[in-house]
Amino acid sequence: MKDMEFKVLSKEKNEMVLEVINADRTLLIPLVEELNRDEMVEYAIYHYEHPYLENPTIKLKVKSGKPQAAIKRAAKKLEKVFEDLEKEFEKAIGSPK
Repeated sequence: MKDMEFKVLSKEKNEMVLEVINADRTLLIPLVEELNRDEMVEYAIYHYEHPYLENPTIKLKVKSGKPQAAIKRAAKKLEKVFEDLEKEFEKAIGSPK
């Protein structure tokens, strides 16, 4: 799997549109959901015209702060969720040898 990359398509004080290159929907959906849980985010949406013909975009608008700070907060929270999930999985089945 290729690493996801973000390309800034437009950026204003409280709004940003990102193109997601090599998007993985299993990560993109939780990222947008986590952004929408953030009290400082007005909204976050992602959009696909056609999944095989173009890259999806994320549009993010914040009530306060910077959009890029909101993305960093969401990514850190998701990192913690996945680390905890990995630990629980290892407890359940044991560490691979």
